[in-house]
Amino acid sequence: MQNLFLHGIAITGSGSAVPATRLDNQLLTQLVETSDEWITTRTGISQRQLALPPESLTTLATDASKQAIASAGIKPEDIDLILLATSTPDDLFGNACRIQAELGAIKAVAFDLTAACSGFVFGLVTAAQYIRTGVYQNVLLIGGDILSRWVDWQDRRTCVLFGDGAGAVVLPANKSDRLLGFSLKSDGSQNHYLNLGYQGTTKQVSPDIHVPTGTYHPITMNGKEVYRFAVQKVPEVIDKALFEAHLSVDQIDWLILHQANQRIINSVADRLNIPEHKVISNVAHYGNTSAASIPLALDEAVRQGKIKPNDIIATSGFGAGLTWGAAIFQWGR
Repeated sequence: MQNLFLHGIAITGSGSAVPATRLDNQLLTQLVETSDEWITTRTGISQRQLALPPESLTTLATDASKQAIASAGIKPEDIDLILLATSTPDDLFGNACRIQAELGAIKAVAFDLTAACSGFVFGLVTAAQYIRTGVYQNVLLIGGDILSRWVDWQDRRTCVLFGDGAGAVVLPANKSDRLLGFSLKSDGSQNHYLNLGYQGTTKQVSPDIHVPTGTYHPITMNGKEVYRFAVQKVPEVIDKALFEAHLSVDQIDWLILHQANQRIINSVADRLNIPEHKVISNVAHYGNTSAASIPLALDEAVRQGKIKPNDIIATSGFGAGLTWGAAIFQWGR
């Protein structure tokens, strides 16, 4: 039954999971012409984790979700809705239902949401709408990707960047609304700067009909344009979310950006005048894990005791689409 008195949203209970296999920069030098210095100077990345069989998005997302559910102090049967933010499902028809079954969340509606590296922020805002309207009381939000499946390991512009992982949070209905402000943006005219496009061949099924069939190209990216886009648009969208939250930059306790590149993280923090000790970054250890990067960094900071209840967090995702967005929230109930 809907509780008409709980139309706010809390963000509590976190979990994360990464694959067992580590690929450091030194090993990458055996695949492409590069060096540890070249990679770290340009990206800040030292290593990344890669999912190898039998690991999958399902196994990583399920592990992260179990941790988040336990941390939130609820049971899988209490979950009403599962949102999986991903661009790399095990099944192109969707992965969320498989995770629902693995968790035993028998009452939950489950579906995938695709917004690439912005997926977790878009998912957070989407979950909030279901709770604020009184439709659902407990939402499990997962961000997870296995981008190593779609990397050209001979392209040093992209293969050095990406890693695999999953992170999750539980969003319960709450008397006070802990999602303080947000702003979401899209610009499809810049789609060609970062994509994972369909690569088709054809199969003749009749003399006049040739049906497209095929797979996808590896990830392609114009790094300079994506960098320029991120350092310009991300501070702007965070400012807009802060304005909606009636907060100033000085009131932020932590900044958690999509972990794409340490230079981007540093540039955004500098433009917002956020000091280094308030910036959470783990890109050096995991690389760009797309929709997983924000919840993975969040969970690590919570478990390390950095993030405490009532801390105000500014977060922003940005990437393919092109999409970008920011959310300002307080951790815990």
